[in-house]
Amino acid sequence: MAFDGFVTGAMASELADKLTYGKVDKVYQPEKNELVLFIHTKEGKHKLYISADTNHAGIYITDEDFTNPTEPPAFCMLMRKHLIGGRISEIRQYNIERIIEIIFETRDELGFDKNKKLVVEIMGKHSNLSLVDMSSGKIIDSIKRVSVDVSRARQTLPGMLYEYPPSQNKTLPEDVDQQIFDNATDSRDILSAIEGISPILSQDLFECKDPLSKLQNWSDALKTGGSDIRVYLKEDGTPQDFHVVTIEQYRGLSSISFDTVSAAAEYYYSHREVSNRIRQKSADLSKHLNQLLKKLYLKKQKLSEDLMEAENSEKYRLYGELLTAGMHDIKPGAEKATVLNYYTGEMITIPLDKRFHPSKNAQNYFKKYSKAKTAVVEKKNQLARTDGDISYLESVLNFVNSADSIATIDEIREELIEGGFLRRRSRQHKQNRKKDVLQPYTYKTSDGFIVMAGRNNKENDALTMKKASKNDMWFHTKDIPGSHTILFTEGKPASDNSIFEAAAIAAYHSKGRESENVPVDYTLVRHVKKPNGARPGMVIFTDNRTVYVTPKLPDDAD
Repeated sequence: MAFDGFVTGAMASELADKLTYGKVDKVYQPEKNELVLFIHTKEGKHKLYISADTNHAGIYITDEDFTNPTEPPAFCMLMRKHLIGGRISEIRQYNIERIIEIIFETRDELGFDKNKKLVVEIMGKHSNLSLVDMSSGKIIDSIKRVSVDVSRARQTLPGMLYEYPPSQNKTLPEDVDQQIFDNATDSRDILSAIEGISPILSQDLFECKDPLSKLQNWSDALKTGGSDIRVYLKEDGTPQDFHVVTIEQYRGLSSISFDTVSAAAEYYYSHREVSNRIRQKSADLSKHLNQLLKKLYLKKQKLSEDLMEAENSEKYRLYGELLTAGMHDIKPGAEKATVLNYYTGEMITIPLDKRFHPSKNAQNYFKKYSKAKTAVVEKKNQLARTDGDISYLESVLNFVNSADSIATIDEIREELIEGGFLRRRSRQHKQNRKKDVLQPYTYKTSDGFIVMAGRNNKENDALTMKKASKNDMWFHTKDIPGSHTILFTEGKPASDNSIFEAAAIAAYHSKGRESENVPVDYTLVRHVKKPNGARPGMVIFTDNRTVYVTPKLPDDAD
């Protein structure tokens, strides 16, 4: 639980110091529940990120670049109308709740001064962002409109009076006495009694010998600026939590200290193991790809069965020949005919359609044979195309599952649209792709060679066919979806060590990342060709060798 009352209070104080009297220059809404304000102050320009998303609600100053819709949503346009040109007069925390209010001095269409406040509620699935007219107390609009159908207790709709979330009647930290701790049987009793603390802080207080002093020290530290701002890390180096006070429960974890709460919040949200924003952005894409692959697997099975049947059509030619040779012994209207198979010297029974003369039955068998031979060629072509589509979509799905940024997901989505596997959304959702030009993953081997791996199939093509020279080395996991990986030799001979390190990088950027002894093919780039009309990232290669490696990135990976 990243934002609790203490973190929210520290953030409000930090934002007040940096942004008060700042002027709003721009407003963007990169995602459905996100807002970004560009604020100009005497010290410079700041980018204030606000999210009401269930999985990563928060507010902090950021340096991140966002991809914005070419046509802004209606809520964004409304915020621009009311906030651009306005000045921030105050930023404050409401009580010790997870609520921050930003007060703006603005002017209406007639030039009259108007005070408005942006209320940021950081409350998990109940997080919201509302613009309120301070003179009337009415909501101008909320990023999440909550109607009576959703909540009978509290609605947030334009024109309604803004009401704070219901009070839980907890005790403020400065009013807490020892009796609360004496009566607590577990940490949940403390959590339900004291305002502004999170489960992890309540556990710390419950296990502490002098919880009242600890709580007082936390409050004093925040008031005097003596916060201990840290991001606590799991064993794999991904963020576990962040806070502005020292947490005894995380004493055994490694941590990173930060000078500002915003820097800690930005690091925490951008370095989590699987970004919720990325997962949310890619969920529909993964689902669509899995549905397409399921259909292609069924199609391949049906084509394989049809091909097997067509390849077993030689009997139709034999039936036609034997019926023609033994025509004089077959009576019209018969349902079957037993004739001599002069190839084996044995008698054979041939099914007949009694509606037709024996000669017509023979012609029908010859037609079946002719169609089957044609079908063999066509089924093989269809099967090859289906196998190609399966290989391609499996590689795309691997890139989606390993994507590390929103921009990567957007590029993959555009690739699928261009390939005809996905329909383009309405113009309102079409992303401006001029921003966030991605570069391949780049590494350096222990011998000093540069190694690059593509982030998607279009980048694979650019890396192999344009960026690499003919004498560089190309790597790809054998029969496993993954990235094209290039070892740039600059005309020098590559050592076995560099080859194995590059192969390990290729294995890491593949579906076999979690496996061991992954087979990786490698050859010179000159032996890699792209057939005409092939899907992005699909190539053929010759003169290759195979090594078996454990997926791994260099220790000094960028």
